[in-house]
Amino acid sequence: MTTAQQDGAPGAAVRPAGVHRTRIEWIDTDAAGIYHNSTVVRFVEAAEASLMRERGLHGYFPAAPRVRYEADFEAPLFFGQEVRTVVELVRVGTASMTFGFEVWGEEFDGRPARRAARGSYVTVHVGQGAHGDASAVPWPREWVTALAGPGAGRVPPVRHTG
Repeated sequence: MTTAQQDGAPGAAVRPAGVHRTRIEWIDTDAAGIYHNSTVVRFVEAAEASLMRERGLHGYFPAAPRVRYEADFEAPLFFGQEVRTVVELVRVGTASMTFGFEVWGEEFDGRPARRAARGSYVTVHVGQGAHGDASAVPWPREWVTALAGPGAGRVPPVRHTG
């Protein structure tokens, strides 16, 4: 995610984005109270679900499995810490979509706000093939239109300063 896209700089492409805000709960942590890396996937999917709900794409998840996932873990998150996850649609292909994400831990217990994880993933639209098996098929035109329509990317900036 680029600063220009987030800060609304002139000429910046605005991308559809979804946000999920939550708090690290005990179930998200190890015995030391630090989050499990797998928690990031859940937060990212919740932000993605928010985006798809806002766009009216209620049938998206059963038809869009993840086929690639990459994450860089940069900082710990702690039990009780507030977290903000932003998912941004980076590319729409014929039958795939690429998303970028950032997970931010807000200020907590004297620690400054900090990015905890970032990464990307790809989903593929699946449908029934000629032999009854699942295969990649083009995205429905109305889904592509909904993702490119008004309101794309209207989320608070991800970038923190300090």
